[in-house]
Amino acid sequence: MPPLIEVRNLKKYFKVPSGELHAVDDVSFVINKGETLGVVGESGCGKSTLGRTIIHLQEATAGKVFMEGNDITHMSGQKLKRMREKMQIIFQDPYSSLNPRQRIISTVQEPLMKSGRFKGVILKTETERLMDLVGIDKRLREAYPHELDGGRRQRVGIARALALGPQFIVCDEPVSALDVSIQAQVLNLLMELQDRLGMSYMFVTHDLSVVRHISDHICVMYLGQVVEKSPSKKLFTTTLHPYSKALLSAIPSTDIRKPMQQVKLKGEITSPINPKPGCRFAARCPYTLDVCHEPQQLEEITENHFAACCRVREIND
Repeated sequence: MPPLIEVRNLKKYFKVPSGELHAVDDVSFVINKGETLGVVGESGCGKSTLGRTIIHLQEATAGKVFMEGNDITHMSGQKLKRMREKMQIIFQDPYSSLNPRQRIISTVQEPLMKSGRFKGVILKTETERLMDLVGIDKRLREAYPHELDGGRRQRVGIARALALGPQFIVCDEPVSALDVSIQAQVLNLLMELQDRLGMSYMFVTHDLSVVRHISDHICVMYLGQVVEKSPSKKLFTTTLHPYSKALLSAIPSTDIRKPMQQVKLKGEITSPINPKPGCRFAARCPYTLDVCHEPQQLEEITENHFAACCRVREIND
């Protein structure tokens, strides 16, 4: 059986006055049914662009995207409309992604009406079911977005994404704009819905503690490229790539017996516009040699644990 989502050598470039900005560059991975892939990295590394390109909010420059073995890379028209019922997105900002002039009930109803499959009593019943599913109080259903707090607004965004029964959802930093206490509620809701409905997630975040909690597998991105890919537990116990080590060292520790030993990165960030061949992290990496300026490929170092670093074995011996 093919994986639910397969991405092969996906690229997304943007034309700018000085050349091409390589937002996503030769990214490959698979997501099986019911699994969550976490995608982490600094702001600007291409995480959100990757998710948007997979679900056709932006068109790919090159590469392939498959859903259940079917090539969906260049779909358009009615085929794309039907495919989008299976693939949805939860946006980062739960306020700007909602229409401020629409009541909550109308926002949740809209995708049901657009599909043409729900009318009359069935439309009303399905709308109520969705709002019950994500925990939107009945007293708030006639409210406007500005009358809700961030957590409740994000529940509306989740209800809207679930409306047509998708199999795959891109969660584009869905908790980064929320208070910490509310983050836990929304994360638990997403995991509960996944268990109940059997969906797959691509969870985009810069918060490693969040991705550790929710993900089965993790991809670490740096300037448009995947530099490390592994099962979630392996990444935290046997980190391989120097960039991943630096990210993990920045996680706050509450253990007073083990003070934080943060890896401080020095040097200038490589420009993503017309980047030169070689490791894009080389300018900031403490282990850089001349060989690092040659093209790097993801290599399986241990079972299901990949890293794009020619010195990874020396560094981790």
